Amino acid sequence: MKFKIDENLPTEFVELLQAAHHDAVTALSQGLQGEDDPVLIDLCRQEGRVLVTLDLDFSDIRTYPPQEVPGLMVLRVRRQDKRHLIEVFRRAIPLIAQEPVEHRLWIIEETRVRIHSGETD
Repeated sequence: MKFKIDENLPTEFVELLQAAHHDAVTALSQGLQGEDDPVLIDLCRQEGRVLVTLDLDFSDIRTYPPQEVPGLMVLRVRRQDKRHLIEVFRRAIPLIAQEPVEHRLWIIEETRVRIHSGETD
C-alpha cells in the first residue's frame, strides 16, 4: 500500500510504514510544504496514496468523501509531541493488514481507531 505523510507529522512515520512493507513518502520530500488541502489530496489521488495527517479538515466526509480518495488516516490525539504521535501511529499499523484502508477514513486516537466508509447506512 502507498502512503503520503503530511508535513505536520514526524518523518519517522515513513520508516514505520516501510518496516511494515509499505511504500511511504513525506509531503516535505516532495516539496509540498504549505500546499493547500485540495492540491495535496489531488496529488494523493494521482499517486494512489493514502494521506496520513493531523489536519482535522480531512475528517470532513462532505468535503473529502472517503470513496473519492485513495484513503485518509487522521490522527486525533490529545498530545502532539513527536514521541506520542509515533507511539499512537505505531499501534495502528498492524490494523492496516486487518482492516480496509482504501477509500476509507481512519480516525486514529490514543485508544481506538474508527473507520468510516463515507457511505450512509
